[in-house]
Amino acid sequence: MMEEEKIAPYRAGRWLPSDQKHLDNWLKDLIVEVDNTPKELHPVVEELKELIESDAKIYMNFKAMFEQVPEKYKKNPAGKPQIRNYLHALRLINGIMTKAPEFNLTGLVGFPINAIFDWSMATPAGFTAFLDDRLNQQLKKVLNEWGRFLKSKDSAYVLNDHPRNGWFGADARKAMPDFDTEFKCDPLAPHHGFTSWDDFFTREFREGMRPIANPDDDAVIVNACESAPYRLSHNVELYNDFWIKGQPYSLSHMLNNDPYMYLFAGGTVYQAFLSALSYHRWHSPVSGTVKKAYVIDGTYYSETPAEGFDPSGPNESQGYITEVATRALIFIEADNPDIGLMCFMPVGMAEVSTCEITVYEGQHVEKGEEIGMFHFGGSTHCLIFQPNVQLDFDLHCQTPGLNAINIPINSKIATVMK
Repeated sequence: MMEEEKIAPYRAGRWLPSDQKHLDNWLKDLIVEVDNTPKELHPVVEELKELIESDAKIYMNFKAMFEQVPEKYKKNPAGKPQIRNYLHALRLINGIMTKAPEFNLTGLVGFPINAIFDWSMATPAGFTAFLDDRLNQQLKKVLNEWGRFLKSKDSAYVLNDHPRNGWFGADARKAMPDFDTEFKCDPLAPHHGFTSWDDFFTREFREGMRPIANPDDDAVIVNACESAPYRLSHNVELYNDFWIKGQPYSLSHMLNNDPYMYLFAGGTVYQAFLSALSYHRWHSPVSGTVKKAYVIDGTYYSETPAEGFDPSGPNESQGYITEVATRALIFIEADNPDIGLMCFMPVGMAEVSTCEITVYEGQHVEKGEEIGMFHFGGSTHCLIFQPNVQLDFDLHCQTPGLNAINIPINSKIATVMK
């Protein structure tokens, strides 16, 4: 079977359905709804249309990216055409601006815009288009506008008890059986007390649910996110061809050429991804002082061409997107000199692109203390250490990869050796 014909039997983190047919059918239903009930374009979607049509390079790529999709990907399982051109894609994006992701046993469609561009963004024209800075600035405006809806009370309609697609329905309760005892909520209040989709997705654990491993031992490093191990790399180079097969890390690009980058050349990178059903706040992996903390604007739908036509969207490109996607950098000078300066880097993935930092430069943080969060779910993140730091990792008997499962936040993931 050729590379582009592979259909992944899973979606890491359950952001997209495990069954490709379910994703295709979701898209088919959206197409039917949008085609049968046309609406005026939302102002930010209209702005995106104007940008595409006014910029010759973007226009050329958006025309070509749909034409370059192989014929076998242009129809859904029922044999009906999928997305025909950029105008059709824009109408579909317009159709989800007032929708919040519903629960589904096979995995929610948490990346609806990603699903709309699923095949076209893997074409040569799509790869070029989604690296364009002007396009990404406009996509940021679209996503911010959608984010405002997800923070509004109107988005709470999915937090109902519908047995199949409600977040407090029977299917969801089977997937999250301990929700009421694990998370801060009021089971007797409407929507368990959550006021919006974003309020639900940035929920907090109840006190004592995620104890901090060895709180008095600065040699123990804890998991910064409720996340599954994706990759552990040593001797990471400052410059590398991060877009090729294997997606090697390139520190200068990951760290956006920050002057601190030279300290990490030859160091260690640990990467892990978050689940759609899980916890989406970040905690400090060490006790120390925040030296720098800022967000880097980047791409939203760029994936490496080395993975071919990847139905898993950005999941197969998690190494690659650490260099190009929207992300934050939080540099912490650990109290333990055997760790020294380290970096926590949350990375936005497709729609999950808002990185909110809640600490400030000069602030001292304790191990396990909250330092920020993703909005609209979670994504992927890295811990970056200097080359002289000798680490003994504890990945809880797992091999890093897309089939790994969550390690609880604040659990031990490494010990620094003297």
